[in-house]
Amino acid sequence: MKASFFERHAPSLLTISLLVLWELICRLFKVDPFVLPMPSAIWDALIEFKKPIFDHAVQTFWTTMVGFAIAVAVGVVLGCLLGSSRLIYRACYPLLVGFNSIPKAAFVPILVVWFGIGTTPAILTAFLISFFPIVVNVATGLATLEPELEDVLRALGATRVEILKKVGLPRSMPFFFASLKVAITLAFVGTVVSEISASNAGIGYLMMSASSSLKTPLMFAGVIVISVMAMVMYEVFAWIEMRLTGWAHRGQQAPT
Repeated sequence: MKASFFERHAPSLLTISLLVLWELICRLFKVDPFVLPMPSAIWDALIEFKKPIFDHAVQTFWTTMVGFAIAVAVGVVLGCLLGSSRLIYRACYPLLVGFNSIPKAAFVPILVVWFGIGTTPAILTAFLISFFPIVVNVATGLATLEPELEDVLRALGATRVEILKKVGLPRSMPFFFASLKVAITLAFVGTVVSEISASNAGIGYLMMSASSSLKTPLMFAGVIVISVMAMVMYEVFAWIEMRLTGWAHRGQQAPT
């Protein structure tokens, strides 16, 4: 069934409606721009400071993608280990849960002591905050392989590695791509958290500089830039997910 115009454009229409409502509230109630700037003022800040915003956005995006790439590599390896071995799962999973419960902002001062102020702490913070969902989802995808299917494959002569490679990993792909969509947004959070307190470049640093200069519209502009980058990357992975694992989504097929 073909979607209606409103169904196809619902996100855009809702966003525009919220922006218009925001603008009207600020104008009608004469909200102090220092407290809550109007969308038009934020747009003006985006235009006025487009060069520094672009430069800092490139730095944040590059830093985030490096940390995210490391998180994917580490997450897939750990997820395969945990999902393919019950002993390793029972031994390591509680430690991973305990590690993940620690606020990642608490690691930033430690990373600054080890690596100094700059890009490295931001990359590592992005990695630390985003690798856990990948580990959990890959491990879950491998661990949920039906015992009956595994018994049949072993009876047919398949080795443990062959079962993992030809059945376990393909079946875990929907879990993996679902984790990527979550992890990429968390990676941006980690980067900005580090840039706010331990960097001299990036959107987080720009927002702190704007805060010290009392430029609230520029701060909101930084928030919007981060949101747009995160949403774009989320949609990229959602598109890749549908291309590669459309078979796993009920009522949907991968585009041809």
